[in-house]
Amino acid sequence: QSQLVESGGGLVQPGGSLRLSCAASGFSLDSYAIGWFRQAPGKERERVSCISGSGLSKNYADSVKGRFTISRDNAKNTVYLQMNSLKPEDTAVYYCAAVEARFGCGSAWFDYWGQGTQVTVSS
Repeated sequence: QSQLVESGGGLVQPGGSLRLSCAASGFSLDSYAIGWFRQAPGKERERVSCISGSGLSKNYADSVKGRFTISRDNAKNTVYLQMNSLKPEDTAVYYCAAVEARFGCGSAWFDYWGQGTQVTVSS
């Protein structure tokens, strides 16, 4: 069974850091572009970042540019989202999702989704 599992969320103070992980089982991530999304209560889902299958192409939402870094370790079948200088407005459930690499981060449709991990930024 193919699935994605996020981990690394939690409660952090403003200005703090967290690293989210997205681990795949049942399929190899190196054939997929991986996106990180988030959804806060009462808000629409927002794409935060995406990384190509090769890892050579990355993009970020303006709201996180310069603070978040996406990376991948295909040997560990895992993609990471390093989040620094966290703000209260970063509070959301964070999801990772996979789309076949041939479609890439430009795709509006992602094939696999994780269950999400809660990130709460509060003092």
